[in-house]
Amino acid sequence: MITAVDGPKGPGEDPVSRIIKVTPELAATFLSRASVNRRLDLGRVRSLAAAIIRGEWKLTHQGIAFDENGALVDGQHRLHAIIEANVSVKMLVVYGLSEDVFPVLDSGKSRSAADALLLTGAKYRPLLSATIRHVILFKEMPNDQWNGVRAYVSNDRILAGYKEDKDRFEESVSVGREISRHLFASQTAVAVGFFVTTEVGPAADVDEWISGLRTGANLDPGDARLALREIPGEAQKRSSKRKMDLRDQVSIYIKAWNAWVDPNKAGELRLRRLRKGERMPMPVRVGFER
Repeated sequence: MITAVDGPKGPGEDPVSRIIKVTPELAATFLSRASVNRRLDLGRVRSLAAAIIRGEWKLTHQGIAFDENGALVDGQHRLHAIIEANVSVKMLVVYGLSEDVFPVLDSGKSRSAADALLLTGAKYRPLLSATIRHVILFKEMPNDQWNGVRAYVSNDRILAGYKEDKDRFEESVSVGREISRHLFASQTAVAVGFFVTTEVGPAADVDEWISGLRTGANLDPGDARLALREIPGEAQKRSSKRKMDLRDQVSIYIKAWNAWVDPNKAGELRLRRLRKGERMPMPVRVGFER
């Protein structure tokens, strides 16, 4: 039961809590009561602020807390995020925690995106969540690095992405698990590549594409699928100083796909990692004729 109060309780009394709408101005007031908080992680603040701006903030048991002397002991990142976003949000505020509670605050393991997908009953959840995350990154920031604070994708967005396109994401994961065994790329890279190419190529013969990658049988020397299959034997020596990251792998997959569905691009095929300043290739659209 949530008990509404007007402020902190005195020493020795049980903690009480209330749900309030925290404005940027109130957040600044609360922060002025901070005592011994963790070092501020600006990256985390910006990630939380971005989630608030996107409307992803949800009221949970995680809010802010004051000790029995009225000092802020938990929630500084959430408060700074409210100020950064300049948006008011509802939050649980707890008053009257014991002074010695700070070391155990927020020390639990964060929920992963795979955990968020648990109730969906989906299989291969770590791969599935990684695939959804990188498809979102491909669409929103294809020409930036897919790591660091800017590449954060919330569990809510991953779960929403799965619900919006459940069948295609599950098919992509299945293809990634199978086809990556025959290619240089990881399961995630193949799953992402398959999703973004088939999304804009509904009229392409996907079964033929997969069959060629799976077996390599009877492929002409100039077939892009054969070139993609041959990368492991040739690329390792050239790339020994720097491992291909996931963006590189997805870009190579797309280049091969484009050369396969559009014969005019076959002569341009260069299956190598992205060079400095090179933009991520976009999949060729293959639509049905009207």
